[in-house]
Amino acid sequence: MRVLIAEDEIMMAEAIAEGLRLQALAVDTVHDGGAALQRLSVNEYDVLVLDRDLPGVHGDDVCRAVAGGDVRILMLTAAGELADRVGGLGLGADDYLAKPFAFAELVARVRALGRRARPAAPPVLERSGLRLDTTHHEVFRDGRVVGLSRKEFAVLEELLRAGGAVVSAEQLLERAWDEHTDPFTNVVRVTMMTLRRKLGPPTVVETVTGVGYQIR
Repeated sequence: MRVLIAEDEIMMAEAIAEGLRLQALAVDTVHDGGAALQRLSVNEYDVLVLDRDLPGVHGDDVCRAVAGGDVRILMLTAAGELADRVGGLGLGADDYLAKPFAFAELVARVRALGRRARPAAPPVLERSGLRLDTTHHEVFRDGRVVGLSRKEFAVLEELLRAGGAVVSAEQLLERAWDEHTDPFTNVVRVTMMTLRRKLGPPTVVETVTGVGYQIR
């Protein structure tokens, strides 16, 4: 899942971003409305965490501009009265969370919106002896617990979500890394090597030469 955080309080934006990255999400941050619209125009995001009171282009105007598209909008604001919540949802936001908030609730709401942004997938993905539990962030192979890094988990989730289809390295970069990743880097190949090693033999992640990777 890829998330854009539009929040003018830099420390809060980075704290939210780091917390979501610990949940194996790819996260970018911006600090004004104009930058948010620019990022949304060039990158595909599942969820936009949008501060309502942004400088430059106001958060309300950002919401109006992108509502109804593919990205799901979680609006954050210090104004949490009923009228404020109704107003935010009326602008096209999919969900609304008042500050201060419990981070666990933010994560749950972002994940729920992400499931709505993409084709529905069960919380537990299984294929070829692999079992990936997105809720508890656990992976098993033939009943054996497999400890994975955040990126390895995210890559395996994308491969399992594909249901046997081939996933290209470019698609994995788009879904599991943020925009600061060099598109010519070998991080996908390196991550795939460590993922295969941790999953153990026989190899379940196959390389389709010149195309990508798949789990049959």
